[in-house]
This record gives sequence, structure tokens and C-alpha cells, in this order.
Amino acid sequence: MLDLFIQVRIVDIIDIVLVAALLYTLYRLLKGTGAISIFVGIVAIFLLWQLVNALQMELLSSILGAFVNVGFIALIVIFQPEIRRFLFTIGTQTKNGNIRTFKLFRRKQKGVSLDTETVCQACQAMSNIKQGALIVITRQNTLSDIVLTGVSIDAQISKPLIENIFFKNSPLHDGAMILTDNKIAAARCILPVTNNSEIPGHYGLRHRAAVGVTENNDCIVLVVSEETGGISLVKNGKITTLKADNMEEVLINELKN
Repeated sequence: MLDLFIQVRIVDIIDIVLVAALLYTLYRLLKGTGAISIFVGIVAIFLLWQLVNALQMELLSSILGAFVNVGFIALIVIFQPEIRRFLFTIGTQTKNGNIRTFKLFRRKQKGVSLDTETVCQACQAMSNIKQGALIVITRQNTLSDIVLTGVSIDAQISKPLIENIFFKNSPLHDGAMILTDNKIAAARCILPVTNNSEIPGHYGLRHRAAVGVTENNDCIVLVVSEETGGISLVKNGKITTLKADNMEEVLINELKN
């Protein structure tokens, strides 16, 4: 027993801790989704394969090994959303609730240029008449893949233009507006909808889309509810209700962080 203990190196302990941390991170990402059952099954097969290898059961080991090797490609397809979320988690770190990339890879942070007064006035006007709106404000990531799903606008921000785009009879009202570099980059864009089951049921599809896009992207979303007229700010997957008297101040502070 003493010889066995001596053979355990510090590197082996670090290896075990890192693997445990990796599995725990994957579990947290998959928890509450249908993929968790598949994940548990894969872990069970992998552990069984390791046990069979240790017992030198060559035939069964070959079968399980072939299954694991071929299944790797299938996993990439099955877990594509989860893998994307996992890689995003690795590439970023959370500090005070704000998503920041690791310093080694982070570009110099630039202040977000935005006519906050005009945007807030437009949101307030739409709120007063309960006109739904979904406005994405990009930061370091311009969300070019999402912009391509909509209609290119490339126009200066103005209150009448924002209101006209989200007018219920407008052909561009259904979807999200993307604001980049103080311009309206596109409208009628399709956003990914979150799978977070903890979002209260009274939030509709606009809020779920806002949460979905901010979970995996460095952006801020303003949502105007068509049912209540309430205005919400969504960042890092978190929904904050805004009030008319401090809406612009809160938005400016969030853009600075």
C-alpha cells in the first residue's frame, strides 16, 4: 500500500482535479436540458471502457473503443449548442457579473459609441403605446452572423426611424434591430432563443431571445414588451427592469462596464 501511495505523483492529483472540474463544468452547462441524459450515458460507457481495459478484456475493449472513437464525431453534431457555450465559457471569465475575455487575447477595450438619448426616447415612446421592440447593442463582437439573418439598414440612429421599423404594420418589425458603431446595422434579425428553464413564465419570446443572444455574445439588449409596455435591459443572460427616470443613466453605465 505504501508503494502504491508513493507512485501517486502531484501531477496525477492535478490531472484528477482538472478532469473533475471539466466534467462538473459540462454537467452545469447541460443541466436542465435534454442532452444531460446523453452526457450521463457517454460518461458511463467511457468509464466501462476504462474498466474493461484495466481487466484486459480485449474483445469487449475493442468494441467499446470503436464506439467511443466513432461516436466522437456524432457528439460534435449532437452537442453543437452546448460545445459552443462551453468554448465561450472557456474563452471568457466572469467578473462582477460582466463577461470579459482573458487578458492574453483581449483587445484594447473601446468605449461603445451610441446615441443613448435617442434610443431611450424611442423606447419610451414605444412603451407608452405598448409597441413591442427588440434592440441589440453590440460591443466588441459585431454579431455579423446574426446581422446576415436580417435586412441590412446601415443608417444613422433616429427616433422616427426606430419607431417606424418596429411599427406593427412594418415589414421589418418582426425580429431584432442591431445597433453597431452608433448606426442601425440591420433589422428583422433572428436571435437564438435561450433554453434556460428558470426564466419566469410571464416573459415572452422577445425576452427569451434577448437572454439567448446575451448568453453567448458580448452585447446588451433593450426589450419593450408589447403586452405591458415595460422596458427591460438584458445583459449576460440577466433581465433588469428599467424605469423611465433613470433608463439612460443605467444604459450608459452598462455600456461602460
